[in-house]
Amino acid sequence: MSLELKITTALKEAMKSKNQTALTALRAVKSAILLHKTQKSSNGELSQEDEMKLLQKLVKQRKDSADIYIGQGRNDLADPELKEAEFIQQFLPKALSEDEVKDVVKSVIEEIGADGMKDMGKVMGISTKKLMGKADGKMISTIVREFLS
Repeated sequence: MSLELKITTALKEAMKSKNQTALTALRAVKSAILLHKTQKSSNGELSQEDEMKLLQKLVKQRKDSADIYIGQGRNDLADPELKEAEFIQQFLPKALSEDEVKDVVKSVIEEIGADGMKDMGKVMGISTKKLMGKADGKMISTIVREFLS
């Protein structure tokens, strides 16, 4: 089942149950899907990789907004953002633990023979593709830096 169908089904359920947080989050996802599909660079299709990137972007936006709100002492605005991020994450694959990400990064480093920070771009590129939707880019970057420095 494609992401668009899952979102539409979940949207209907959220409307029936009158879950406003879910409705807001799902409408944002649906809007982002439609925007992506109507871009000139898009062929009207949404690949699985594009779906993961899109969902990760939406989750990151909400978490960043919540961090800003928390920094300003506005927990009343941060809470809905965090709830929406949590709801959107349901459509992403289960996130890997830090140890599992370390294992993947370690295998990538051994695979390409990386031996310093000069190889960070190569390691990040391959690791990010392997961990698409399963790990946060910031976590991957931190672990790669840890291993290469």
